[in-house]
Amino acid sequence: MTKVRPFTVAAAALAICAGLGIGCSKEPASPAAEAPGRGPGLKIAMIAKASTNPVFLSARTGAEAAAKELSQKHNVPVEIVWLTPPGEDGQVQAQRLAQAVNEGANAALISCSDAGKVTGAINDAVARGVPVMTFDSDAPDSKRFAFYGVDDIKTGQAVMDELAKQMGEKGSIAILAGNQNAPNLRKRVDGVKEAAKKYPNMKVVETFYHVETPQDAAAEVIRAQNAYPQIQGWAMIGGWPLFTQTLLTDLDPNKVKIVSVDALPAELPYVQKGLAPVLLAQPTYLWGYVSVNRIFEKVHLKKDGPEIMPMELVRVSKENLGTWARQLKAWGFTDVGEEFLKMP
Repeated sequence: MTKVRPFTVAAAALAICAGLGIGCSKEPASPAAEAPGRGPGLKIAMIAKASTNPVFLSARTGAEAAAKELSQKHNVPVEIVWLTPPGEDGQVQAQRLAQAVNEGANAALISCSDAGKVTGAINDAVARGVPVMTFDSDAPDSKRFAFYGVDDIKTGQAVMDELAKQMGEKGSIAILAGNQNAPNLRKRVDGVKEAAKKYPNMKVVETFYHVETPQDAAAEVIRAQNAYPQIQGWAMIGGWPLFTQTLLTDLDPNKVKIVSVDALPAELPYVQKGLAPVLLAQPTYLWGYVSVNRIFEKVHLKKDGPEIMPMELVRVSKENLGTWARQLKAWGFTDVGEEFLKMP
């Protein structure tokens, strides 16, 4: 993990792509570019897990920014078609992917709610000449050409290690885990549990799954906290409940500590108050921005690249809260609190 520093979107993507060697060799022409019924531009279907989840809305913003830049630079119309279901549903994702192929998409970008339910649809899309890339949550047994996201085992381990530091390596904790069928989240849970073995004076009370909306997640935390009052820490492998203000008033930072993945604007007050002293941010904007650039290189420029594109977590705490807030604003987030932007 690295400390966040100011950087532009273009510079970030450039550094990532250069470091990974994207665009270093030629590959045969993509059948998607030649398939009948598809126009001269690039139409990318984007299917995230849930259109109500702020992390995926930020990925959409990044994807649309990349599409605009690529269109202007190469004089080729690049369109992002948002086909994300309102809630987590792998079967609906599979249907949306088939819909995208039928409606003339040149490529697809998907974060898999349930790898088992979407793998067949991914393979069918590829067989019909539409390359598919995954981000955030992979379908590793499918014929997708690339994946961009964090190492989920290491992410879970990092959450647990940070929580142990905040709690003095002792006490009872719980894991907040989201959708039980999401392959990336299952791996993060495994990472938390694996790292917990290093701390003999810490106990994992339970793992709690829930519908991935801020309200459902916050309600599950409160329910669990009431049922298990011994819980002193939360290892949150996703930041769902921190998109509400509920836990700011319902949990006492002197009694409970949270370490969570993600650090979008709505979550920053939790760092400021000390309830979540550390957030491990996925630069979710780059899910869309970097992935669309990679798809453009493969489909339009006919350039090869790595199959696995690792995303690095950013550790956000009070020490760099202002710098991170300004980075979010530079990425186009309009809801960053002024008090955070003024921080050193």
